[in-house]
Amino acid sequence: MDRRWRDVGVLVAALFVVNVVARLIIRFGFEGDDTAAGRVSLAMFAVIGLILAVVAFRWGRLRPLADWAADMALVVGVAMALTLLVGPLLVAYNPFADGAATFLAQIGFYLLAAGAGVLIGYLVLTALGRDYRSWQLKRYAEVKAAKPRRVVRR
Repeated sequence: MDRRWRDVGVLVAALFVVNVVARLIIRFGFEGDDTAAGRVSLAMFAVIGLILAVVAFRWGRLRPLADWAADMALVVGVAMALTLLVGPLLVAYNPFADGAATFLAQIGFYLLAAGAGVLIGYLVLTALGRDYRSWQLKRYAEVKAAKPRRVVRR
């Protein structure tokens, strides 16, 4: 059980670090250039989606969907809160400086990138037939095929 929470914590930290690195690149590399800052933000969301796709692929092989989906929802919620509330403070910026519309847009983009990443990872895993449920069904079919038919005497 402690390994499960360690994995969740490491994933939250990794997503937060991706955001901090993107914010630092924007802060020191593209201070006044909104176009470049937008591209860096887009790349950050793509990296977050890619990380979550890989994690969904790995977790989907090892555990049932109900087990890892709750962990993934927790990871996305905590990482999003850290990204939106703590991340701007690290680069001396107010999280609410651009108004509510920008703040809500960031929430939407984060949820879209995270959801797309998890969905792509799990769909690829399922299409390959390597998810936990497919593995269980394969084992069930093998066990049923291996048993000889029982003769019943009357």
